[in-house]
Amino acid sequence: MSEPASISASIAGRYALAIFELSREENALAALEADVSALSEALAGSAELREVIASPVYTRDQQAAAIGALAGKMGLSDPMSNGLQLMGAKRRLFVLPQLLKALSDLIADEKGEVTADVTSANELSAAQAKKLAEVLKNQTGKTVKLNTAVDESLIGGMIVKLGSRMVDTSIRSKLASLKNAMKEVG
Repeated sequence: MSEPASISASIAGRYALAIFELSREENALAALEADVSALSEALAGSAELREVIASPVYTRDQQAAAIGALAGKMGLSDPMSNGLQLMGAKRRLFVLPQLLKALSDLIADEKGEVTADVTSANELSAAQAKKLAEVLKNQTGKTVKLNTAVDESLIGGMIVKLGSRMVDTSIRSKLASLKNAMKEVG
């Protein structure tokens, strides 16, 4: 990880932990989860919001006012709203994407959930996704949410990433292994 990315993750982690702890004390984790989801959608859908949080052109007061107005308009919970306004006042809004990721991870951990990134050659059917989630739940002992994507270049099979583990059963990787083995023999 590059140093600026590491610093951003560290800053985001501290704010995320504070917001998470305040929400847990208020028994408002469901509201926090809704806030994270709504803010993620807003960030993904609004170039203006991404500009406000990242641009040095806006002053501290302008950033804090903009994020405060957004929080009020979106009806965000008090811990999230106050945390965002503090981040605006301290010129830390540039870490908002990392903050949302850290909060998602904390909420999932609290709920005993993990997220598996699944890339398959074809779209998984509901039955296949359910079966895969069950198999992963049996291995981890936690509820598994699937984050699915399609990559036709895999030809067949899938790649499953769960935490630090990765299982690659794609035909593309099997062909690459076969190619390497043939190079060694010949």
